[in-house]
Amino acid sequence: MVQRHRYNYGDDPSQWGELFLPDLPRGGTHPGVVVVIHGGYWRPKYGAELGEPLAADLAAHGIAAWNLEYRRAGNGGGWPRTFQDVLAGIDKLQGLAAPHGLDLGKVVALGHSAGGHLAVWAAGRDRLGGLGLGVEHRDVGADSDGVRLTGVVSQSGVLNLAEAEKLNLSNGAVANLLGGPSSEFPGRRRYADPMAALPLNIPVHAVHAAGDEDVPLSMSNSYVDASQAGAVPARLVMVPGDHFALIDPGAPAYVKCRELVLELLR
Repeated sequence: MVQRHRYNYGDDPSQWGELFLPDLPRGGTHPGVVVVIHGGYWRPKYGAELGEPLAADLAAHGIAAWNLEYRRAGNGGGWPRTFQDVLAGIDKLQGLAAPHGLDLGKVVALGHSAGGHLAVWAAGRDRLGGLGLGVEHRDVGADSDGVRLTGVVSQSGVLNLAEAEKLNLSNGAVANLLGGPSSEFPGRRRYADPMAALPLNIPVHAVHAAGDEDVPLSMSNSYVDASQAGAVPARLVMVPGDHFALIDPGAPAYVKCRELVLELLR
């Protein structure tokens, strides 16, 4: 039986997460946690309801899952609050570990679309302080002492913000996230772009749906190509279906993502 526990990590109505837990023998520990980060091009139209079926499925397969909500551009988010929320939401696991028997030695993120961007970005949090982009960017808190991800499964993630802006994906979604075009805020775009944090020292599986018409394959391809010089290069994984097959628990595209999550937790 899956247990569900909702917790706030801030005062805003969008600063919360829901912890999905499989049954655990008394005194036992869950072997790792998966942070589920939903997409929606960082806008408030879509929320954590997209991640709920995934978190429930993961828990049904014996995996503790933290379905994370965050402020988006248009409901109090955007630069820098969306980024602050993702890190604060992940760090909330520190306070939940003891009461729920969570082993934070392995914390994997599963992010879809814009959530894939946020998941891979968060995986590079310890590298962002080295970009030398000033106080405005340090205010995001990326180099704080928090929970470190040990792996990421990106589901058609928007992993190259510079190219996403050039392609004008979702009618200016990148500029909307950053509070303006990168021509006005080049530091913000660089700080928010997962490409800038390469190379990472953890595995990233860039899963992309072959029939995806919402996020072009170049978003995953360019990230994977740029990662090859690092010690732990990212891996491109193609799956059948469209953009939303990746978050359909009954679709082969999602089943592959779940398998990859399980590999990262071993």
